[in-house]
Parts: sequence; structure tokens; C-alpha cells
Amino acid sequence: MPTPQNLTRKLIASHLVAGEMITGAEIGLKIDQCLAHDATGQMAMLQFEALGFPKVATKRSVIYTDHNILQVGFENADDHAFLASAARRFGIYYSKTGNGICHQVNLERFAKPGETLLGADSHTTTAGAMAQLAIGAGGLDVALAMGGRPFYMTMPSIIKVTLYGSLPPWTKAKDLALEILRILTVSGGRGAILEFCGEGLKGLSLTDRATISNMSIETGAVTALFPSDELTKDFLVKQGRSSDYIALSADLNAEYESEIAINLDKLQPLVATPHSPDKVSPVSKLEGLKVDQIAIGSCTNSSFTDMMAVAAILKDHKVAKDVSLSIAPGSRQVLTELARRGALADMISAGARLMESACGFCNGVGQAPKTNGVSLRTSNRNFPGRSGSPTAGLYLVSPETAAVSAIRGFLTDPRSFGEAVNISLPERFEIDDSMILPPPASGQGQEIIRGPNIAPLPRFKALESTISGPIMLILGHNVTTDDILPAGASILALRANIPAISRYIFSNIDPNYHQRQKEAGAGFIVAGRNYGQGSSREHAALAPRYLGLSGVLAESFARIHKTNLCNFGLLPLEFVDPSVRPSIKAGDKLTISGLEPSLLPNSILEIRDDTQNLTFYVRLDLSQRQLKILLAGGILALEAAQSSTN
Repeated sequence: MPTPQNLTRKLIASHLVAGEMITGAEIGLKIDQCLAHDATGQMAMLQFEALGFPKVATKRSVIYTDHNILQVGFENADDHAFLASAARRFGIYYSKTGNGICHQVNLERFAKPGETLLGADSHTTTAGAMAQLAIGAGGLDVALAMGGRPFYMTMPSIIKVTLYGSLPPWTKAKDLALEILRILTVSGGRGAILEFCGEGLKGLSLTDRATISNMSIETGAVTALFPSDELTKDFLVKQGRSSDYIALSADLNAEYESEIAINLDKLQPLVATPHSPDKVSPVSKLEGLKVDQIAIGSCTNSSFTDMMAVAAILKDHKVAKDVSLSIAPGSRQVLTELARRGALADMISAGARLMESACGFCNGVGQAPKTNGVSLRTSNRNFPGRSGSPTAGLYLVSPETAAVSAIRGFLTDPRSFGEAVNISLPERFEIDDSMILPPPASGQGQEIIRGPNIAPLPRFKALESTISGPIMLILGHNVTTDDILPAGASILALRANIPAISRYIFSNIDPNYHQRQKEAGAGFIVAGRNYGQGSSREHAALAPRYLGLSGVLAESFARIHKTNLCNFGLLPLEFVDPSVRPSIKAGDKLTISGLEPSLLPNSILEIRDDTQNLTFYVRLDLSQRQLKILLAGGILALEAAQSSTN
């Protein structure tokens, strides 16, 4: 009898092209689908071109325009023209501005049970709702996967999340996602995949599962996986994609490394308080908090059922006089369905402001709260300054809690509102893919349009065997990619221009960092646990490398950011003894040696603090393949070196 397999191992086994499925070992996976968008796709396309690939080799790759949609200068329009032309040239589908948020549109039109998806966005995990092994990565890894190369990662542990019972009235999938964050925190899922099982699944719709999968990345997890069952089939049938359905689930008695059990019957409406998605409290404990702004939407909660529930709550009510309510449906399909059913009229009549079907407020593009403002949001992150207002407090809630609170004017437990709203999917969604442009049969001769905002890729040299430099910054635990490179419209507009965007590195922490790092010519960052949590933006590694940063010393790293550091030749160094960290001071000169081709995986290296005349040790926890990349100065430098010797 074959050994029973969990769903994660089934999907990995069917796509394994390198390594063995041993927890902690490096594996390589064949990627079926890729996605990028207009905040990450620029680098991915420039890198794809630099790698010399003539055309994508995946079953399907898609570029979405959903982040940089605020066109107050030429930069974003430049980016869109570049991405559209690169898509035509290299055989990529292109989703036009206004068609919707990448993860929502991908779920509707492309996600497929049993396949792999690699996306240049951390919330690519959304498609795990459909038993697709969906993983976020940096743009360079996505460029390689588009070209047909394997995606390398550490074989994860698998956490079984068993759900019992059913969600009570007014308690929603967002509340379950927040409960998981309360249990695991923002680092408890590192190195793991969350696989959902149990009788409680039958009460979670496909879009409920998408909300939970989307927010799995906030625990540090690689991704989340739900089985493909009758609810999956129903969603695909309604999307006109019944042929994409296959049943997939874990075998009976499959084994897992660990398990979490959650009784859904006992859950209640929850809220994540500033400034971390794991600072979770019952809404009832904070009820009465005066609210200035409410924003409903984002890739987490902008589906048809989310939006219809909001419209049903707002119907025949008015938004409180001191509250600004913004609503952004997740896709043109959702927007169309709302219009057909009169739900838009209910929203507008209540006093809501309708936003474009795009990421918008979630990544700081519009709807910045007032100074010290309180903003309830249905998005997935509430990091400091992410909204565009440095002093604002962001609270994460379900769409239902947000809508009821908009009417009352203060944070409100929705259970006090009356009979709960329950929304069913339509018999059939109206399908219109006219804003998803397929590539021509051949991209040969297609011009790639490059405006002045499309800067050439920086090139880096191989690492020296000995590196010295000052400590530029001392930071704490859970440093986010928003801390390293802030979000927001003005900075997002520079995602295709590394020299320009590098001026904003650590700008919210030290406005002079950019100039100091350029003048130092080398240097190190020192931090605590889980450095680089948050988005997949490789700019948070690439731009510091461009300025001259040599490496980061931390107690531990978030998965995607650690890979991004390696991909661009930045040392991701982990303290062997974290207790030495407090003794190191900003400005100390460090020297690290032994960066030789003979370096072995998981090597222990000596670092000398020349200023304090002390020595301590760090671990370079990388595979042999990654060490080769790192010492060469990054993947592009390694590829160039190999090409010159062939």
C-alpha cells in the first residue's frame, strides 16, 4: 500500500524537478503559471530580457496593471506602455488597467487546481483556495520561471489546520484569518505551508477560502492550500471553466509535521490593531472606537460576495456624517455584477465613494487618512505609514464589520446590527475577457516601448573574499519591506527606476540613509527576528545593493526577502548567538572574510568588530546553488559570467 500523502506533498511531487522532499532540503519545482503586476513586472520584464529568453515557456503568464494606476505624471503611463509591449514581445497575457486586482482576476479566470503558480507578489497565495500551489517570489525568480527554469525553495514543513463546526452569524472568513494570525503571529508560519482540512470546510465558499489563503502570507507561511471539492467545482462552473476542475484532497491518515485545530463555532468578529496584522482583539473589546475613514476592498476582501454583503448592509442607511467610506470592487466582473443587481446604487445612496477596481488604498495609492486618523480597512496589512499618513492607525476588519461601523460612525460589533446578511453566488457570472489581451502568435518584431522612466538594470560585480564596512542602521524585530522601501503613489511610480527609487530606502527610519550609504560605499544593517517580512518587492534588496550595502545581519529572515538578498549578491547573515546583537553599535566597522568559492552550505563565518575589537559568528544558511549565486554578485552577474565562458 502506498504511503498516504497530504495535499501539499501531492502537488510538490507532481512538479518536482530537483531535490528530494525532505523538510529543510532545497527542491526545484516546475512552474505552470506566472503572474506579475505594474509594481513588480517592470523589473521582472527587464530581467527576463537580460536573461536572453526569447519567449515565456510556462502554460500561461499574465501581467496585470492594478497597483500604479494613479497617473499624475508620465511615470506610470510609461510603465504600462513598457509592460504591454513586453507582454506582446514575449508571449504574455496583459490585463489592462480597470480590469481588476491581479489576485481576484486570477482566481476568476486562470487559477487551476493541481497546477503551480509563481507570482511576483506575496499575496499570490490567494490561489491556494483552489488547490493550486501558489507561491509569491521576487521578480527575478518569476522571470526565471517564465523562461522555463525551476523555482527553487526549501522543502516546507506542513501544518494541518483542522476546522470544526461552522462560523456563527456575522463572523466571517476574515475573522478566521485573523484568528490564525493571533495563533501563529507574523512569524509562526515561516518555512511552512498551511493545509486546511476538516468538516468546517464545507461552510467556507471559494472566496472565503481565498481570503484565508491570501492572509496566510502574513504568518510568514510559504502559502496555504485548500482541497478542490464541490465548492471549487461550483465556482469554476459559474466562471464558465468547468473543464478546469479536478478533485484534489489529502489522503485519509496523511501525516503532517504539526496541527492547529480551530472550532469555528467559538469564533467572533475580530480586529487587527495598529501596527501589525497579528495584534488581534475581539471587536467587542474595542467597540465604540471613533472612526474617521473606512476602506473596503483589496485583494483580500473585494469579491462578489464581499461586495454584495456590504451593499445589503448599506441599503436604506447612510454613512455616518464624520466618516469617509471608500469601496473598491476587486474586478470588472464584480463591478458589472454589482451594477446588474442594483448594489452600486445602494452603495452610492448610502454615501460611499466608489473607487477603481484596483489595489488603491491597500498600497498607499489614494485614500490616505488624516493626521492621527483611525481607518478601518478590509486589506491585509496595517504596517506604520502604509496608508500614506505616517501617524494614522489602521485596523483590519471584515467587510461586514466595516460596513456596519460606517453606518454607526464607530467600530461596531456587527452582531448588534440585526439579522446577519448571507450572500450566494449567482447562477452564472457574466464573462467578458475583452480587457485581457492575449499575446500575438509571434512576438518577433514587436517593439518594446521604453520611456524615460524605464532605467537600465544595475549590474554588480562578484563579491570580494573579504568585505569591510560600517554598521549603517540598528533595527529591531519584524522589519517589513515597507520599512525598507515605503509604499505609496510617489514611490511606486519609480519601480522601473532603481537609481531614482533608491533615494527612498529606509526613508521613514533615516531620511539620510541614502546619502550615507552612497558615501560609505559598503556597510551592513543589523536587525532582529524575521527581517524583511511583508511584500515580495525585490526593490527592498536591489536598491540597497545599488547604494553599496554589503549585507544584513539578523536573527532570522523572511523567506522571500532572504532569497531576494541572495539573488542580488547581498549577504543574508544570521547570528549564531543572538545575545551578541545588543553589544554591536551603529557606526562600528565590521570585517568579514572567507567568502571563497570553496564555501560550503550552512557555513559559520567569523565577523570582527574592528571598532570594539571583538569577534562573533554568523551563519550563511544557503544551499550550494545559492552560494554560487551570492558569490558571483547575484543571478544576473552569474548568468553573464557563464555566458562569457561558453
